[in-house]
Amino acid sequence: MKWKNVLFVVFISAATAIGSVWGFSKYQRMQTAGTQEPGKLPANYASFFDKSSAPSSAIDFTAASASATPAVVHIKVETKSRKVTNNLPSSPFGDLFGDDSPFGDFFGGPRVQTIPGERASGSGVIISDDGYIVTNNHVVANADKITVTTSDKKTYKARVIGTDPSSDLAVVKIEASHLPYLVYGNSDDLKLGQWVIAIGYPFTLDVTVTAGIVSAKARDIGLGRSKSNGSATTIESYIQTDAAVNPGNSGGALINTDGQLIGINSAIASPTGSFTGYSFAIPVNIAKKVVNDIIKYGAVQRGYIGITFLDITTLSDEQKKELKIDNYNTGLYVGDVSEDGAAQAAGLKKGDVITAINDRPVNNSGQMSAIMGEKKPGDKLNVTYMRDGKQLQGTLTLKNSLGTYKQMTAEEASSSKLGADLVTLTPEQASKYGINGGVQVTNLKDGAFKKAKIQNGFIIISIDGQTVHKAEDARKILKESTGLIQLRGIYPDGDAIYGYPLRLDNEDSDNSGN
Repeated sequence: MKWKNVLFVVFISAATAIGSVWGFSKYQRMQTAGTQEPGKLPANYASFFDKSSAPSSAIDFTAASASATPAVVHIKVETKSRKVTNNLPSSPFGDLFGDDSPFGDFFGGPRVQTIPGERASGSGVIISDDGYIVTNNHVVANADKITVTTSDKKTYKARVIGTDPSSDLAVVKIEASHLPYLVYGNSDDLKLGQWVIAIGYPFTLDVTVTAGIVSAKARDIGLGRSKSNGSATTIESYIQTDAAVNPGNSGGALINTDGQLIGINSAIASPTGSFTGYSFAIPVNIAKKVVNDIIKYGAVQRGYIGITFLDITTLSDEQKKELKIDNYNTGLYVGDVSEDGAAQAAGLKKGDVITAINDRPVNNSGQMSAIMGEKKPGDKLNVTYMRDGKQLQGTLTLKNSLGTYKQMTAEEASSSKLGADLVTLTPEQASKYGINGGVQVTNLKDGAFKKAKIQNGFIIISIDGQTVHKAEDARKILKESTGLIQLRGIYPDGDAIYGYPLRLDNEDSDNSGN
């Protein structure tokens, strides 16, 4: 009898084990993320394979790190010392005795200060085997010398192909071939809680790998928000992670566990300047569009809707009640609608609330930036919006800053932003005006120059203390500048030196005219 009991227990245990194995295998089959056609590879490994179906296995970052680190580079920049002036008008003593004359100080004229040269460093990501590298604009802005060191310790001189302060991205190039490079992933596929890896050169150390999870998407942290008027001056739709990122990581790679590039590390939120748990990366879907535009056209092709808007998620209950939108908790409240703009042609009016574009939710300004950052003039958008409690739809075609649908060259984009053409003075003209050289403002129209009260014919002698003799030099400085800068120069029919504070807040932001 005793042996019968023992055999019965053994039988039950074996049956339970077999049943568990069968059940687990069936559960695993049910957890398959999708099916794959014979002979075809999935387009996006990160979204195809459901790694959550193996909870007992630890996440392994070694393969992704090993494949990606050779494509992340160390960027070192040098800037020369330069002279700058304050924003006070010129005094006659400054003209007679020089801007650093003590008489100019006594009479309140402009004071010339020398900003010493600097050395800084950041990171970059190789995106092609022939040497194109994407990094942050703030890493290479105003650099006089750029050197790139690859993971195998080879050093190259780099040149700037183009920059885009609006997205804080830049493209530089080194003369090399057969380089390792990263493949673009799809940042739209990222999910909260997904593992990501940050690679860069923090604190001038050697290449460093850290890991974390996606904490938030479409995050607008107000880095480009103008303190004077509260409007955003950059495209902000960051991926927020808790992967450790420190000074020097800027421009480095954020990758998924398949080694695909899904973001460019750009900023941290910290009271100390070092990592405290919050890091932010530019989504690769925005970055690849900016990079392709810079390489192909020399300038980013940005499309405009033609509205101003308010992010409803940032408004108080009192503000929403005043605007008669107290029933809405998300979306974008349409303010002004530009005459002859894309939005007006689609039927949008002041007071409408935009809720989606191309069936993608638009709950806040960060989501709007993510969508607009991927678009160009001529693209058609299907806009969903609310009016008087009813859901409506309209189709619009994005325009460029000139109000047309064509792609613009770098010179056209610069001219559009400034609202004028820049022409190099001939040696004869410079001699006639008693100067060594300069750049004349012509064909003045709406833009930054007109807002600064600069008049047609003004001859620029210096920009933020940097002497300019050629139009291309002036365009380069202006293109790489943001915020408030100082222009100094003369008019052909006068002998006084004029100073103009010029604001170059980017007008590409969605809540100030997109």
